Amino acid sequence: MNQPVSLSSLPPLHPRAFRMPAAVGGIVRGLLIGLLAVAIFGPLLNMLIWTVTEAWYFPAKLPVRWGFAFWTKVFRPEAGAMQALWTSLVIAVLTVLLSLAIAIPAGYALSKRDLPLRSLFLLFFLLPQAFPTIAVHLNIARIFYGLGLTGTIAGVMLVHAIQGLVFAVWIASATFAAIGSEQVEAARNLGASPLRAFLTISLPLAAPGLMASAIFVFLISLDEFSGTFFVGVPNVRTLPLTMLNAALEGNYQIASITALLLLVPSVLFMLFVERFLKADVLSGVGK
Repeated sequence: MNQPVSLSSLPPLHPRAFRMPAAVGGIVRGLLIGLLAVAIFGPLLNMLIWTVTEAWYFPAKLPVRWGFAFWTKVFRPEAGAMQALWTSLVIAVLTVLLSLAIAIPAGYALSKRDLPLRSLFLLFFLLPQAFPTIAVHLNIARIFYGLGLTGTIAGVMLVHAIQGLVFAVWIASATFAAIGSEQVEAARNLGASPLRAFLTISLPLAAPGLMASAIFVFLISLDEFSGTFFVGVPNVRTLPLTMLNAALEGNYQIASITALLLLVPSVLFMLFVERFLKADVLSGVGK
């Protein structure tokens, strides 16, 4: 008669029995890293190829004629690309200044003052992001038309700031909340006014976080095009609009070159701010 076998009596399975061979594991890791690299850098590489392409016909895998002929077209004064780039930079800088002018007092009040309905205020800044962007910008354009702001840089700056304020206020609020009150209280005990204590203590300590919010707002404004299209066209033409028009016309060379031009100020701005902003500051934002 067979005796029942208890599971506890069986010998334990060795963990190595289920391990993948080292060679297979290396191949799988290499494939995953390769797929990730293609997903991230594939579109960028394709864009770079188009910038030096003069002719590329289907089904050719690579351009049939290389060259820089389209760069000359982009930099012609009549093309308007450089003027569009300058307009984009002006609007982005103005949007940053306006967003910080609102976000700094709003973030300080939301973090340091016992405001009623604080969560409702923070939710209020998120509301424009909760609706489809095109519908929001279309209705903003109708309102701005009545105010005479359509077709003006001021109108485009305002519609960009509506999007940028979401990040600016939330980051500023988190930054001021992370600053202790001991130094401010010490300054007040030494006779400093509330305004002086804010300007000399709180604001310098919050500067790295505020610069992080400036980066987000600058990049959002520089890449924004739907609000610019509804509010600014035809008088205000930014580089994203130029790129969109070229892409819709099937001129991928011009679209890729303008995209590359749009990348330059973003990288320079981030490198400039990176001198003052360290990774640990960014990781602390939002805590």
